Amino acid sequence: MYHEKLRLFSGTSNPPLAQSICDHIDHPMGDLYFQRFSDGEIFLQVRETIRGLDAFFIQSTSKPCNANLMELLIFIDAAKRASARNICVVIPYFGYARQDRKSAGRTPISAKLVADLISRAGATRVLTLDLHATQIQGFFDIPVDNIFAIPLFSKDIEEKNNLDDIMIVSPDVGGVVRARALANRLHVDMAIVDKRRPAPNVAKVMNIIGDVAGKHCILIDDMVDTAGTLCGAAEALLEQGATKVSAYCSHGVLSGPAAERLADSCLNELVITDSILQPDRIMDTGKVRIISIAPLMGEAVTRIYDARSISSLYE
Repeated sequence: MYHEKLRLFSGTSNPPLAQSICDHIDHPMGDLYFQRFSDGEIFLQVRETIRGLDAFFIQSTSKPCNANLMELLIFIDAAKRASARNICVVIPYFGYARQDRKSAGRTPISAKLVADLISRAGATRVLTLDLHATQIQGFFDIPVDNIFAIPLFSKDIEEKNNLDDIMIVSPDVGGVVRARALANRLHVDMAIVDKRRPAPNVAKVMNIIGDVAGKHCILIDDMVDTAGTLCGAAEALLEQGATKVSAYCSHGVLSGPAAERLADSCLNELVITDSILQPDRIMDTGKVRIISIAPLMGEAVTRIYDARSISSLYE
């Protein structure tokens, strides 16, 4: 259905997802022109009037995260100067979310910095999916709708598995809340992988909390980056008697050696959303399956525009 005062625009980070969202709500994509100068500077122009309208800009701040973030900020500025009534940034994957606290002396809280940049640039609302830490919502001075992929994962698991054999597993202690929410939805048991992380992107699995023998273990996390944690956890679970190990992650960052690790791993499959556009090298591993968040995000966009409840989408 066409919404008279709604305009949807796509950044360059994930045009297929943006188009899918537009298709889902049966609304045309807005006309936006991009250009990069030879030194890398970004220029964009909104090629239609948005004066007094609600502008939604769909852009994940994934790799290249700094360029995609700058593109987002420049759109906000352009929309503000074009007199848009509201500027809602739809950020399926919110980069810098892992830096949500001071982890050591003299380190930044980059998630707060990025939140300030978006707020000060002129955005009036943020729509995102599965923030790495939910308290990041409090870093913003504007409303934030953080929706969850767990309902999508729960439905997919129910459709493709015998729940009598399923056990949900958190890959670390910090993910227990997420794992418990999925386990409660499916009415199955839960286990925890206890690990130590001696350095960034390096994880050493220590032991398994829970009896996983004879179970199809499903690891659940908000993101997978280099895949070291998932692959290590899968090996540990199989050593403890699990019959099969799969993983569901909201955001497939999948950088560095992730493709090689997945291809060589004992994971049965990795299920991710399309919050981040995946290169061929990831899909060619044969281990990755994608679930689209376009219907979920599209419904959230229309509910924001119509001033209706968002929380009922995932409760």
